[in-house]
Amino acid sequence: MVGRGPCRRNRSAVRACTRLGTVLAAAVAIAAVAAVTPAATADDYPSRPIELIVPYPPGGGNDVLARLVAAKMSAALNATIVIENRAGAGSTIGTRDVARSKPDGYTLLIATSSLAINPSLYPDTAYDPQKDFSPVGLIGASPNLVLVHPALPAHSIAELIALAKEQPGKIDFASTGIGTSTHLAAALFAAMAKVTLTAVPYKGVAPALTDLIGGQVALMFCPMAGAFGFVRSGDVRALAVTGAHRSALFPDVPTVAEAGLPGYEAVLHYGIVAPGGTPSTIVGKLNAALNAALADETVKARLAVDGAEPLPGTPEAYAVDIAQEEAKWSAIVKLSGDKPR
Repeated sequence: MVGRGPCRRNRSAVRACTRLGTVLAAAVAIAAVAAVTPAATADDYPSRPIELIVPYPPGGGNDVLARLVAAKMSAALNATIVIENRAGAGSTIGTRDVARSKPDGYTLLIATSSLAINPSLYPDTAYDPQKDFSPVGLIGASPNLVLVHPALPAHSIAELIALAKEQPGKIDFASTGIGTSTHLAAALFAAMAKVTLTAVPYKGVAPALTDLIGGQVALMFCPMAGAFGFVRSGDVRALAVTGAHRSALFPDVPTVAEAGLPGYEAVLHYGIVAPGGTPSTIVGKLNAALNAALADETVKARLAVDGAEPLPGTPEAYAVDIAQEEAKWSAIVKLSGDKPR
């Protein structure tokens, strides 16, 4: 019976029980709110501006592409996407910041292949490419051109390999930095062809290409956007494309694989990721907005400048891509022994 309970014994006990009941009621209320908050947040998303971190300086190719894609995604989401550049340490600073951000969909990252490459290069990267991010989707993949100075007596990939075997370590290639696509594409080529090439470091594509044209270096695995005019003018010779298929920009130039090194492929992948643990409903909304942006003709035209095509797809497909990229390039980094200086 009620009259026999402990709260009937004295007034202090009654007050204590009253306080206990109040605390328990508040705890139940908080738990109830917590239970519905994630769903409500996902349903209302996005309700405020989204920050897209670009881990590179303003004005570069990644920055230009990010701003264009962000504008198209903003329209699809009916929300503002703000670009913030956080460059430094080979893109690891901005990438690390996103990995540590709240997984609520309001902080995103433009990710390149460096996301999967950098943990092999930098011991203090402080993020795991596969565990600390929720992939949203791929944007595209850009191949390089294998360029040589016209004086180099190699007019095909097969001839380049033969020449490199005759002159081990004597053929210099222009590198824009350890871990960049220009360097790793060459490292993969050397490993698969079983030849030795010598890297000559440069601070960017422009000075490297200038020295290739001038004959200071003989070889470069060069982004297409910077090389187009020089190939057409005959200042450099294009031997091959590093992608899996020929480029619409250079339809007469074969791939490395078909020109003498079967199985070779080296492309720069880029996409959008969110912090690990971001709700799947939010990732789904972002993925739909990204795929809508990739269907836009302006975005397609911008990708075409890099010899790339849009790669709309699912978050799951991008997750597989990141895992494959990490396995592939970490093996090449280990084999080459290259480390940032």
